[in-house]
Amino acid sequence: MKQLIYIIAAAAMIATGCRKYVEIDQIGKRTLTYTKDYRAILDNNSQLEAGFFMPIYSGDDTRILDSLKQVQLLDIPGNVYSWQAQYWGDTQSDSDWEKLYKAIYTCNEVLAGVMDSKNGTDADKRQLYAEALTHRAYAYWCLVNIYGPQYDSATAAKDLGVPVLLTPDLFTPLNRASVAIVYDRIITDLKAAAADLPTLPDYNTRPSKAAVYSLLARTYLMTRDFTNARSYAEQTLALQSGLLDLRTYQTSATGFPYRLADPEVIFSKVNANAYPFAGVQLDTALLSLLGTKDLRYTLFVRPGASFSPAFTGFGYWRQKYSRETNMVTQGPGVPEMMLIKAECAARSNDAATATDILNTIRTRRFRTADYVALTPGTAQQALENVVNERKREFFGTGLRWFDQKRLNKDAAFARTVTRRFKGVEYILEPNSPRYTYPIGTKYILLNPEIEQSIR
Repeated sequence: MKQLIYIIAAAAMIATGCRKYVEIDQIGKRTLTYTKDYRAILDNNSQLEAGFFMPIYSGDDTRILDSLKQVQLLDIPGNVYSWQAQYWGDTQSDSDWEKLYKAIYTCNEVLAGVMDSKNGTDADKRQLYAEALTHRAYAYWCLVNIYGPQYDSATAAKDLGVPVLLTPDLFTPLNRASVAIVYDRIITDLKAAAADLPTLPDYNTRPSKAAVYSLLARTYLMTRDFTNARSYAEQTLALQSGLLDLRTYQTSATGFPYRLADPEVIFSKVNANAYPFAGVQLDTALLSLLGTKDLRYTLFVRPGASFSPAFTGFGYWRQKYSRETNMVTQGPGVPEMMLIKAECAARSNDAATATDILNTIRTRRFRTADYVALTPGTAQQALENVVNERKREFFGTGLRWFDQKRLNKDAAFARTVTRRFKGVEYILEPNSPRYTYPIGTKYILLNPEIEQSIR
């Protein structure tokens, strides 16, 4: 048990088989004593800003057509790309699983000790406690949506989610909680955190009320509670509504903001591993949907010749503009909240509101001379427009994988995805169990109480 906890949590203050690392001061280490100690570990962005990585390869906005690029793809990303039954060998690590549980362990350390820490005000302690709840909720949102089946109210109480760890106890059982229990924990933690957080953060890597409301909007969207999803999206937008105008950069990308200064970023989370240096090749259907006049195409897409090694096709380029080559933003942002509101409006037969929101976004995504405003049609047409706009807005980030998964519950959007990889055709049917990632064999071998996902 201790060994597995170390592997899935990877906590800096735990050594395999050595419980004293969480009980007394160690040479070269410092026991968490003062409130400022807890502030320091929550500001460790290398641990707590981690999002996810592998879903970038799963989604249908990625399409590796270049045969040489296929050969160059490492075994684990190749398995993910082709939706294999298992992605990892018996001794291979899952970087997403480990980094997200490492963040959870860190949050649990804060939750267990910060209120009893020294030399801090009660308000400071409550804020740090709330920040830890928010970071933990984000990690569980990622985990349950990667390793659990899509939330379905009819089956969520019995569907396998992920282990829910609420304390830094080395001996906590690691049985998988149901999807319903994981979602309940996410919502409970977020609602508990809101009161003690600032409206907006000093730095967008820190939680805030806006971050909490945006994560609640995301969470309720995944559960198809469109009333609450819209409400929390609107509450978020009442606090933060900055929207990049890509027309500013149509002739020069100089001055494109870093993520920490990006007015669209509400809560900064980034891919949990280095973004592929050679770039992710983009799907041809996505490129067709974008069209050549969309500034998201002209700015954020580059021919394969621009990458090293070069490839035939086109790759994702946006992260290079902010001089953060390996940082792809995956936390909630203003455009996402606007699109959640628009989707919920369309689903409630309010095509006019949905279309107005789309036009607000899209006027900032096209040269003025090139833009033709959308006009309200039916609610279903508006919903289709919102879904397509999400494809345009979030490509290359991995967020499309979660949209595919949830939209399979809508007959109008359920799609069969096919890929040819290294001469073999792979098919992903709507609502396939392959939409649920397997648990790494390594973790189950070390702790058999973790059940494997149905594949």
